[in-house]
Amino acid sequence: MKEILFIRNNIEKWRAMEDMIDNVKFEMPDQLADAYTELTADLAFAQTHYPRSRITIYLNNLASALHNEIYRNKREKWSRMVTFWTQEVPDVMWKERKLLLLSFIIFMVSVLIGVVSTLGDESFPRLILGDGYMDMTLENMAKGNPMGVYGNEEEGSMFLGITLNNIMVSFNVFVSGVLTSFMSGFLLFRNGIMVGCFDTFFYQHGLLGESLLATMLHGTLELSAIIVSGAAGLAIGNGWLFPGTYSRLVSFQRGAKRGMKIVVGTIPIFIMAGFIEGFITRHTELNDFIRLSIILASLAFVVYYFIYLPYKRNYHLNNENRKTKG
Repeated sequence: MKEILFIRNNIEKWRAMEDMIDNVKFEMPDQLADAYTELTADLAFAQTHYPRSRITIYLNNLASALHNEIYRNKREKWSRMVTFWTQEVPDVMWKERKLLLLSFIIFMVSVLIGVVSTLGDESFPRLILGDGYMDMTLENMAKGNPMGVYGNEEEGSMFLGITLNNIMVSFNVFVSGVLTSFMSGFLLFRNGIMVGCFDTFFYQHGLLGESLLATMLHGTLELSAIIVSGAAGLAIGNGWLFPGTYSRLVSFQRGAKRGMKIVVGTIPIFIMAGFIEGFITRHTELNDFIRLSIILASLAFVVYYFIYLPYKRNYHLNNENRKTKG
């Protein structure tokens, strides 16, 4: 490769790394490490093909500066635990915001399909939810306790079982991205159809309001976390399918790293959803205002953490970059 072409292909990336060094306090350790890996690869290429060029000297100085900043700003383990939840997860959510939107669209379309299918065929819920669950629910309705399924187990064991199951579901959606993003999309699709089918079944029995107030107590957090996990699965799948300028392996590794951060970020949400489902959802006698307040508070948290906070941090970082350049 001619030197001028090498420079032209990479100059914007190197300028971005200069900005990264100037604003290192706002950068995440993984981002710095990835940048340093790319930069040293470019430096090695330049040293091999243009050993006496000024670009080689430039890259060497840039790599040294980035190396010094990485080790000067190395965080302690306890601090990393804080910044992971408050900075790293929101930052990666901002980068993958388009995949989050796509995951949401897939899920909502599948919910709609579940609604339409159930309205068109009353036997459809048995195909999706199973005869055992349907017969139990009809029996609970006959007893005047349609949400009785949530009170069948001891609270602590129910909380633990539901939480572990939900975390496994999220990891399955994420890991399925190894089989391309289409597999993650399919799992999202399947979960959405189940939700649409479930709610429409209760609507047909005049119990939609009670169903939503009960299930969305925990479902607001639970379903939101599944959608977010879907974005993680799409990230790893797209890294495999659409490598861009990277090798397919490197692109896959980068997608897997971003996806893993996202899915780990959902674990506390699944824990809280499991707690609500195990200890609160069963109490259908709770005042509707209290239940609606919990639902709205959960929704506000999801919107804040996965949408507003990533936007706010990106806006803040862009302003800091403009001030630095100015």
